[in-house]
Amino acid sequence: MAEAYVSDNLAPVLRLVLASRSPARLATLRSAGVEPIVQVSGVDEDAVLADARSRAEHLGPDDAVLLLAQAKAEDVAHRIGGSDEAVAGGAAGTVVVGCDSMLEIDGEVVGKPAGPDAARERWRAMRGGKGVLHSGHWLVDLRDGDAGGTGATIGATSSTTVWFGHMDDDEIDAYVATGEPLEVAGAFTIDGLGGPYIDRVEGDHHGVVGISLPLLRALLHDIGVPWHTLRTA
Repeated sequence: MAEAYVSDNLAPVLRLVLASRSPARLATLRSAGVEPIVQVSGVDEDAVLADARSRAEHLGPDDAVLLLAQAKAEDVAHRIGGSDEAVAGGAAGTVVVGCDSMLEIDGEVVGKPAGPDAARERWRAMRGGKGVLHSGHWLVDLRDGDAGGTGATIGATSSTTVWFGHMDDDEIDAYVATGEPLEVAGAFTIDGLGGPYIDRVEGDHHGVVGISLPLLRALLHDIGVPWHTLRTA
Protein backbone atom coordinates (compact mmCIF):
# COMPACT_ATOMS: atom_id res chain seq x y z
CA MET A 1 0.00 0.00 0.00
CA ALA A 2 1.25 3.51 -0.81
CA GLU A 3 2.60 5.60 2.02
CA ALA A 4 0.14 8.08 3.46
CA TYR A 5 0.30 11.58 2.03
CA VAL A 6 1.25 14.22 4.63
CA SER A 7 0.33 17.85 3.99
CA ASP A 8 2.59 20.81 4.61
CA ASN A 9 1.14 21.34 8.07
CA LEU A 10 1.97 17.72 8.95
CA ALA A 11 -1.70 16.91 9.64
CA PRO A 12 -2.22 13.13 9.62
CA VAL A 13 -4.20 11.74 6.71
CA LEU A 14 -7.28 9.75 7.62
CA ARG A 15 -7.90 6.21 6.42
CA LEU A 16 -10.75 5.83 3.94
CA VAL A 17 -12.38 2.41 4.14
CA LEU A 18 -14.38 1.32 1.09
CA ALA A 19 -17.23 -1.00 2.11
CA SER A 20 -17.52 -2.55 -1.35
CA ARG A 21 -15.98 -5.39 -3.34
CA SER A 22 -16.45 -3.50 -6.63
CA PRO A 23 -13.22 -3.37 -8.68
CA ALA A 24 -14.64 -0.42 -10.62
CA ARG A 25 -15.17 1.67 -7.47
CA LEU A 26 -11.69 0.83 -6.25
CA ALA A 27 -10.16 1.72 -9.61
CA THR A 28 -12.06 5.02 -9.70
CA LEU A 29 -10.71 6.05 -6.30
CA ARG A 30 -7.19 4.98 -7.22
CA SER A 31 -7.34 6.98 -10.45
CA ALA A 32 -8.11 10.05 -8.30
CA GLY A 33 -5.04 9.40 -6.13
CA VAL A 34 -6.87 7.73 -3.24
CA GLU A 35 -5.83 4.29 -1.95
CA PRO A 36 -8.70 3.04 0.22
CA ILE A 37 -8.72 0.03 2.51
CA VAL A 38 -11.31 -2.45 1.25
CA GLN A 39 -13.58 -4.09 3.83
CA VAL A 40 -16.58 -5.92 2.34
CA SER A 41 -19.79 -5.83 4.35
CA GLY A 42 -21.82 -8.87 5.31
CA VAL A 43 -25.18 -7.18 4.70
CA ASP A 44 -28.10 -9.27 3.41
CA GLU A 45 -29.36 -6.80 0.80
CA ASP A 46 -32.64 -8.61 0.13
CA ALA A 47 -33.45 -8.66 3.84
CA VAL A 48 -32.66 -4.94 4.23
CA LEU A 49 -34.93 -4.02 1.33
CA ALA A 50 -37.71 -6.35 2.42
CA ASP A 51 -37.71 -4.81 5.89
CA ALA A 52 -37.78 -1.30 4.45
CA ARG A 53 -40.65 -2.12 2.10
CA SER A 54 -42.64 -3.59 4.98
CA ARG A 55 -42.48 -0.18 6.68
CA ALA A 56 -42.93 2.11 3.67
CA GLU A 57 -45.61 2.30 1.00
CA HIS A 58 -43.09 3.17 -1.67
CA LEU A 59 -39.33 2.69 -1.87
CA GLY A 60 -37.89 4.17 -5.04
CA PRO A 61 -34.54 3.06 -6.44
CA ASP A 62 -32.91 6.33 -5.36
CA ASP A 63 -34.00 5.59 -1.78
CA ALA A 64 -33.15 1.88 -2.01
CA VAL A 65 -29.52 2.45 -3.06
CA LEU A 66 -29.06 4.97 -0.24
CA LEU A 67 -30.51 2.54 2.29
CA LEU A 68 -28.21 -0.26 1.12
CA ALA A 69 -25.17 2.04 1.09
CA GLN A 70 -25.99 3.02 4.68
CA ALA A 71 -26.40 -0.60 5.76
CA LYS A 72 -23.04 -1.56 4.22
CA ALA A 73 -21.14 1.40 5.65
CA GLU A 74 -22.58 1.00 9.14
CA ASP A 75 -21.99 -2.76 9.12
CA VAL A 76 -18.30 -2.29 8.29
CA ALA A 77 -17.99 0.64 10.73
CA HIS A 78 -19.42 -1.52 13.51
CA ARG A 79 -16.91 -4.29 12.79
CA ILE A 80 -13.99 -1.84 12.62
CA GLY A 81 -15.05 -0.19 15.86
CA GLY A 82 -15.16 -3.54 17.61
CA SER A 83 -11.84 -4.92 16.38
CA ASP A 84 -8.36 -3.40 16.32
CA GLU A 85 -7.48 -5.94 13.65
CA ALA A 86 -10.13 -4.83 11.15
CA VAL A 87 -8.07 -1.82 10.09
CA ALA A 88 -4.48 -1.18 11.09
CA GLY A 89 -4.58 1.31 13.92
CA GLY A 90 -8.19 0.60 14.83
CA ALA A 91 -11.12 2.93 14.23
CA ALA A 92 -9.37 6.19 15.16
CA GLY A 93 -8.73 8.30 12.09
CA THR A 94 -11.07 6.23 9.90
CA VAL A 95 -13.98 7.21 7.65
CA VAL A 96 -16.05 4.45 6.03
CA VAL A 97 -17.86 4.87 2.71
CA GLY A 98 -20.50 2.42 1.51
CA CYS A 99 -22.04 2.42 -1.98
CA ASP A 100 -24.78 0.70 -3.90
CA SER A 101 -26.11 1.12 -7.46
CA MET A 102 -29.28 0.31 -9.39
CA LEU A 103 -30.37 1.00 -12.96
CA GLU A 104 -33.91 2.30 -13.44
CA ILE A 105 -35.63 1.99 -16.82
CA ASP A 106 -39.21 3.19 -17.26
CA GLY A 107 -39.72 3.14 -13.50
CA GLU A 108 -38.46 -0.44 -13.13
CA VAL A 109 -35.23 -1.50 -11.41
CA VAL A 110 -33.01 -3.61 -13.65
CA GLY A 111 -30.49 -5.95 -12.01
CA LYS A 112 -27.96 -8.43 -13.33
CA PRO A 113 -29.31 -10.55 -16.22
CA ALA A 114 -29.96 -14.19 -15.37
CA GLY A 115 -27.94 -15.44 -18.34
CA PRO A 116 -26.82 -14.68 -21.91
CA ASP A 117 -30.34 -14.90 -23.35
CA ALA A 118 -31.64 -12.46 -20.74
CA ALA A 119 -28.71 -10.11 -21.42
CA ARG A 120 -29.41 -10.12 -25.15
CA GLU A 121 -33.09 -9.47 -24.53
CA ARG A 122 -32.22 -6.67 -22.13
CA TRP A 123 -29.99 -4.93 -24.64
CA ARG A 124 -32.53 -5.24 -27.44
CA ALA A 125 -34.98 -3.45 -25.16
CA MET A 126 -32.46 -0.80 -24.03
CA ARG A 127 -30.79 0.09 -27.34
CA GLY A 128 -31.64 3.54 -28.53
CA GLY A 129 -33.27 4.29 -25.18
CA LYS A 130 -32.21 5.63 -21.82
CA GLY A 131 -32.13 4.76 -18.14
CA VAL A 132 -31.14 6.35 -14.85
CA LEU A 133 -28.25 4.92 -12.85
CA HIS A 134 -28.72 5.60 -9.14
CA SER A 135 -25.68 5.26 -6.84
CA GLY A 136 -26.12 5.66 -3.10
CA HIS A 137 -23.21 6.86 -0.95
CA TRP A 138 -22.98 6.73 2.84
CA LEU A 139 -20.22 7.96 5.15
CA VAL A 140 -19.59 6.96 8.75
CA ASP A 141 -17.07 9.14 10.59
CA LEU A 142 -15.10 7.04 13.08
CA ARG A 143 -12.42 9.62 13.76
CA ASP A 144 -11.60 10.58 17.32
CA GLY A 145 -12.94 13.91 18.51
CA ASP A 146 -9.38 15.13 19.01
CA ALA A 147 -8.75 14.47 15.31
CA GLY A 148 -11.83 16.43 14.21
CA GLY A 149 -14.23 13.48 14.28
CA THR A 150 -17.91 14.36 14.10
CA GLY A 151 -19.47 10.95 14.70
CA ALA A 152 -21.60 11.70 11.63
CA THR A 153 -23.37 9.07 9.58
CA ILE A 154 -24.59 10.81 6.40
CA GLY A 155 -25.31 10.05 2.79
CA ALA A 156 -26.76 11.08 -0.55
CA THR A 157 -27.61 9.60 -3.94
CA SER A 158 -26.10 10.39 -7.33
CA SER A 159 -28.49 9.89 -10.28
CA THR A 160 -27.17 9.97 -13.84
CA THR A 161 -29.16 9.54 -17.05
CA VAL A 162 -27.58 7.15 -19.54
CA TRP A 163 -28.40 7.05 -23.26
CA PHE A 164 -27.73 3.66 -24.89
CA GLY A 165 -26.44 3.35 -28.44
CA HIS A 166 -28.41 1.94 -31.37
CA MET A 167 -26.73 -1.47 -31.43
CA ASP A 168 -27.58 -4.04 -34.08
CA ASP A 169 -28.12 -7.68 -33.13
CA ASP A 170 -24.58 -8.70 -34.11
CA GLU A 171 -23.10 -6.04 -31.81
CA ILE A 172 -25.33 -7.18 -28.96
CA ASP A 173 -24.36 -10.82 -29.49
CA ALA A 174 -20.66 -9.92 -29.56
CA TYR A 175 -20.89 -7.85 -26.38
CA VAL A 176 -22.86 -10.50 -24.50
CA ALA A 177 -20.32 -13.12 -25.61
CA THR A 178 -17.61 -11.27 -23.66
CA GLY A 179 -19.43 -12.19 -20.44
CA GLU A 180 -19.19 -8.66 -19.04
CA PRO A 181 -22.94 -7.88 -19.16
CA LEU A 182 -23.63 -10.91 -16.97
CA GLU A 183 -21.52 -9.54 -14.11
CA VAL A 184 -23.03 -6.08 -13.65
CA ALA A 185 -26.37 -4.53 -12.76
CA GLY A 186 -28.06 -3.21 -15.90
CA ALA A 187 -25.95 -5.48 -18.12
CA PHE A 188 -23.47 -2.75 -19.08
CA THR A 189 -20.40 -0.82 -18.01
CA ILE A 190 -19.23 2.63 -19.01
CA ASP A 191 -15.62 2.12 -17.95
CA GLY A 192 -15.10 -1.25 -19.62
CA LEU A 193 -16.09 -3.15 -22.74
CA GLY A 194 -19.54 -1.55 -22.70
CA GLY A 195 -18.18 2.00 -23.02
CA PRO A 196 -18.49 2.22 -26.84
CA TYR A 197 -22.20 1.39 -26.59
CA ILE A 198 -23.06 4.34 -24.35
CA ASP A 199 -23.86 7.41 -26.45
CA ARG A 200 -23.85 9.97 -23.65
CA VAL A 201 -24.69 10.64 -20.03
CA GLU A 202 -26.34 13.53 -18.22
CA GLY A 203 -24.80 13.87 -14.77
CA ASP A 204 -21.62 12.54 -13.22
CA HIS A 205 -20.16 9.67 -15.25
CA HIS A 206 -18.33 8.46 -12.12
CA GLY A 207 -21.78 7.82 -10.64
CA VAL A 208 -22.42 5.35 -13.46
CA VAL A 209 -19.26 3.48 -12.47
CA GLY A 210 -20.68 3.32 -8.95
CA ILE A 211 -18.95 6.03 -6.91
CA SER A 212 -19.43 9.72 -7.65
CA LEU A 213 -16.22 11.57 -6.83
CA PRO A 214 -17.89 15.02 -6.68
CA LEU A 215 -20.60 13.72 -4.35
CA LEU A 216 -18.07 11.92 -2.16
CA ARG A 217 -16.01 15.12 -1.99
CA ALA A 218 -19.12 17.07 -0.90
CA LEU A 219 -20.00 14.54 1.81
CA LEU A 220 -16.43 14.58 3.11
CA HIS A 221 -16.54 18.38 3.15
CA ASP A 222 -19.67 18.18 5.32
CA ILE A 223 -17.66 16.37 8.01
CA GLY A 224 -14.69 18.68 7.69
CA VAL A 225 -12.44 16.50 5.53
CA PRO A 226 -10.79 18.24 2.55
CA TRP A 227 -10.47 15.93 -0.45
CA HIS A 228 -6.75 16.52 -0.86
CA THR A 229 -6.04 14.97 2.56
CA LEU A 230 -7.11 11.61 1.15
CA ARG A 231 -4.58 11.55 -1.64
CA THR A 232 -1.74 9.10 -1.39
CA ALA A 233 -0.26 10.13 -4.73
